[in-house]
Amino acid sequence: MLYDLRRADVRIKWLVTALLATLGLSYVFGALMVALYAGFTPQHVAATYAGPEMAMPMPPETTVVVQHPMSMTDFDKPEVHVVDTDLLIQDTHVHVPMYGIIAAALSVVVIGLSLSRRLSLGLIALLFAAPWFDFAGMWLTKFASPRFAIVTLAGGWAMAAGYVIVAVLAVHQMWLSKERT
Repeated sequence: MLYDLRRADVRIKWLVTALLATLGLSYVFGALMVALYAGFTPQHVAATYAGPEMAMPMPPETTVVVQHPMSMTDFDKPEVHVVDTDLLIQDTHVHVPMYGIIAAALSVVVIGLSLSRRLSLGLIALLFAAPWFDFAGMWLTKFASPRFAIVTLAGGWAMAAGYVIVAVLAVHQMWLSKERT
């Protein structure tokens, strides 16, 4: 084992705990953002990514004001956030590298846990594969079929599961279990 978080200096344990808390907070707000804009059902995800292209390119070069008449029944319709190709390119460009950095940081934590080699490798694979599924699902939903929305949901839930597994194991092994001598 390269290092053992159970026997690590308290400064390392505190660093890992602070990292996990910070990532956990970002995951909570990420889930809230998904709930606001895409939803957690295949139908909502498909409507977000397989929907029509937005009428205005993102980002706009100038400020545009559009006025059109609306009836009261228009306000009863649920608002669907649509992600066009330009925004999907932008999101992929920003999120995929960041997810790679998060997966790498969590993988370093995994390496310090008392786990079998097979379980460690599987967990590291999950941490890196989940975002690939998340974004592959978005692209496939947009350009192949709305049925691929389930791949996006599976990837998102797998990212959350990977984080929770690492966080629970790390906190337990660092702070709640006896140090090995």
